[in-house]
Amino acid sequence: MDIQEYISLVFEDYTLRTITLGTAILGAICGMLGSFAVLRKQSLLGDAISHAALPGIAIAFLIMGAKDNNTLLIGALISGLIGTFWIRGITKNTHLKSDTALGLTLSLFFGFGMLLLTFIQKQPNASQAGLDKYLFGQAATLLEKDVWLMAIVAGVCLVILLLFWKEFKILLFDADYTKTLGFNTTFIDILITTFIVITIVLGLQTVGVVLMSAMLLAPAAAARQWTNSLGIMVILAAIFGAFSGVVGTGISASQSNLPTGPVIVLVAASIVLFSFIFSPNRGLLFREIRFRKNRNNIKMQKTLAFMYGIAKNHENISHPHMINILNGFQGFSKKSLQELVDLNYVKIKGKKWSMTQQGFETAANLYDQQIRNTHE
Repeated sequence: MDIQEYISLVFEDYTLRTITLGTAILGAICGMLGSFAVLRKQSLLGDAISHAALPGIAIAFLIMGAKDNNTLLIGALISGLIGTFWIRGITKNTHLKSDTALGLTLSLFFGFGMLLLTFIQKQPNASQAGLDKYLFGQAATLLEKDVWLMAIVAGVCLVILLLFWKEFKILLFDADYTKTLGFNTTFIDILITTFIVITIVLGLQTVGVVLMSAMLLAPAAAARQWTNSLGIMVILAAIFGAFSGVVGTGISASQSNLPTGPVIVLVAASIVLFSFIFSPNRGLLFREIRFRKNRNNIKMQKTLAFMYGIAKNHENISHPHMINILNGFQGFSKKSLQELVDLNYVKIKGKKWSMTQQGFETAANLYDQQIRNTHE
């Protein structure tokens, strides 16, 4: 199935349209809120909350005795919130650090959830449970009402972000300064964390407990590579998340037996990898280019300074010298010599070099600057 066929199917097929819209909205809202988790260095928070939601799903099923998505998601929400406040309680009332609290909560709740799932599988009504789908998600179960719920949550989240933008921004970069300005940091912290919990719970049906944290963090991590502005980062993360959802759904739909959730996460991971390599300011490729360029500049300046030391001992600075006297100098290379020629600092004639007036003056300035730096 090519792109044109896929686009036409999105408009014609109810199931594909519902899944595409749902994953796009989920990706966008995950990107927006994930930006705050990444900048607050709470990357494990999404993982801990998604795993903490599993016991709530199982307990909701045991209470109701039937699989009702809304009831299960309410159970996941309550369990996720308990896990979140558990983490806050541990970090606030003990000497344990947040990463320890996150790891403890993740392991404890997930272990309890798996215990309950095993118990449910042995019950008479286990055949209708299908709760294991929440581990890795099943986007095909998305209904139109689920998409509307995601859209409403995304809209409310966007309004809250706009209303409390200044408070969120100050809290991100200096919590103590936020307190001195009179803002209620506890309320702001709980507000953003609650929306993260709600988003994770909404994504469990599509992406699953195990992969939900990647959906939350990957778009934000990719966006962070491209900008230093919080506003642009949130917008980019939302775009990356929505793009991952749409493309992942398209790839999954084009091939049989390809689960949608893992494919969406892999697309998001590809964007992260691309950003890590090709982003202009933080990308590995451009960092290597800058490193090589700086190294060549240093070599060129060292070679020029060495030539200056030779040329200044002659009355005529343009007196020619043999190139082979540079061979023993550590900073010399054919490339650095050619760059000096290109800059008109040096002239080459046969196997001899000579300094130009421009090269001599530039080298003298560099030499004086090095002397000043040494005395400072």
